[in-house]
Amino acid sequence: MSYTNEHVDLFLLGKNYLSHEFLGAHLNKNGENEVVSTTFTVYAPNAAEVRLLSSDNNYEGWKHVLTKIHPQGIWSITIPRNLEWVTYRYEIHLGNGKILYKSDPFAYFAELRPGNASKVYDIEGYVWNDHDWFKQKKKVYQEPFLVYEVHLGSWKKTYGEFKKYNEVVHELIAYVKAHGFTHIELMPIYEHPLDDSWGYQGTGFFAATSRYGVPKDLMYFIDQCHQNQIGVIIDWVLGHINNDSFGLAKFDGTYLFEYNDKKRRENVTWGTVNLDFNKGISRSFMMSALTFWMDYFHVDGFRIDAVSNLFYYLGNKDNGRNEEAINFLQELSNHLFKKDDRFIFSAEDSTDFALVTAPVFNGGVGFNYKWNMGFMNDTLEYFKLDPIFRKYHHDKLTFGLVYAYNEQFILPFSHDEVVHLKASLLSKMPGTYEQKFANFRLLMTFFMTHPGKKLLFMGQEFAQVAEWDFKKELDWNLLTYPIHDSANRYFKDLAKVYRYHDALYQYDHDPKGFLWLIPNHKDSSVYAYMRSSDAENLVVVLNMTPNYYEHYAVGVPYLGVYEEILNSDKDIYAGNNQYNGLGLEAQVGERNGFPYHILVKLGSLTGLVLKHKK
Repeated sequence: MSYTNEHVDLFLLGKNYLSHEFLGAHLNKNGENEVVSTTFTVYAPNAAEVRLLSSDNNYEGWKHVLTKIHPQGIWSITIPRNLEWVTYRYEIHLGNGKILYKSDPFAYFAELRPGNASKVYDIEGYVWNDHDWFKQKKKVYQEPFLVYEVHLGSWKKTYGEFKKYNEVVHELIAYVKAHGFTHIELMPIYEHPLDDSWGYQGTGFFAATSRYGVPKDLMYFIDQCHQNQIGVIIDWVLGHINNDSFGLAKFDGTYLFEYNDKKRRENVTWGTVNLDFNKGISRSFMMSALTFWMDYFHVDGFRIDAVSNLFYYLGNKDNGRNEEAINFLQELSNHLFKKDDRFIFSAEDSTDFALVTAPVFNGGVGFNYKWNMGFMNDTLEYFKLDPIFRKYHHDKLTFGLVYAYNEQFILPFSHDEVVHLKASLLSKMPGTYEQKFANFRLLMTFFMTHPGKKLLFMGQEFAQVAEWDFKKELDWNLLTYPIHDSANRYFKDLAKVYRYHDALYQYDHDPKGFLWLIPNHKDSSVYAYMRSSDAENLVVVLNMTPNYYEHYAVGVPYLGVYEEILNSDKDIYAGNNQYNGLGLEAQVGERNGFPYHILVKLGSLTGLVLKHKK
């Protein structure tokens, strides 16, 4: 894109959603598609002079001094050569004699860490083959939505080294399909300097991280996922940026994109600084970055991290509402859904802020999904209890249904719950080794049959024992142990039940899809509920103690046969094989407020799913 005053005006006003097309490094091509020159353009209004340091000029900036082409602070230079793959950064001279060395905020690629310079890259030219995916893709509200959260650097490694995007994709796709997941959510894969941050302290929001290859390798990764009917969501930090000296923070010696006010700017705990969305340039920057990933990488959604910081200053309600960030989120929502009304725009939000997933035109923030942190916390707190004490905390599993339809929820068992000495899901479970696995299967049953879409962090599907360590790959050797293989088999079978029974997802966001059958049997710690669609009814029964019941009466609203389709206590799942082999005929007789009942064989620490046949 050629530079115009209009582009700059829109950028400064916060209305340029394609800022990357004139800022950054660009290869200029002739009519034969040959690169004839390279243009570097940067916004640095407080600079007295800007020079280009690159491997092309032996990092001698005096050889390539940029020209100020706009009075508001746009600097540019065109070099009559193809400089693809050249490493570069900007040398920004301030009026006080100080010099800053900055990577390019709009660069499409960067050198491998610990280096932090930008690299010239031709982002154009990848030929996509995912047309059928976008033609057939549906809105997920009444569809199965089971997300596999992945940290790409530690899913699998090759001799301890990172696998490249195009090396890992086929194995990952096969694994995801075998386990019934509909989407992959990648923890941040834009450029970031420190592995330990897991990507949450970014420096290059337009650059796919060089840890795993070049940007077109990531395009291939996503293209292959789409060709295999797998959506790709990427994790994104919207509100704060890395404070490293080479990054966007204090870019031209002033708080250019971030808050001027220190109290609103500094995230001391994270070592990051908050963007000020009252500033047009901050709005244009982030809006352009998200647009870029939709256009160039065909992503199907964004999960926005730390949304509480966008609702309240520093995430604290006492500091007041962050109105400028809320307004930006609403503007962003309108923009994303105008581009693709099937898009996933989800909030990782721990607050009680209202109307998070309501449309902007209804007064909402404009996300279409919110992580249900309350469900996650209450459920895990309950399951960590010794079964003897669960009856005293019975409402931890029922309370979630009080607010389950206030927002459109994703139920997350995410990476945050299996690090920092919190233990893996399996290791949170009480009891003997066998009982830990029984509890784990029970946890998965509750998770997969509860209203709301699902997200599970990698490794939990085969009951990894150790908590997640980003420095090494998952403990795949556990699958050679029968009890872990059985746990993995149970998850895969549970995912099949989820995928092929629309009672478990059609009305995730409508209370008519859920009915409590047994919400109050505290002394036995047994729960039962019905999930319904237009086509079927499923009954879920959960026994949260080691007690065994030959005939447990469950009240039901309909006559007919209730056929068991899944039981976590079967021996193929390393259980005790207490299951209901024949269909259970509903009998006349009131139980728990319903006119009919079935008598269920209910094993210890067991979850089961029954299908109603009229």
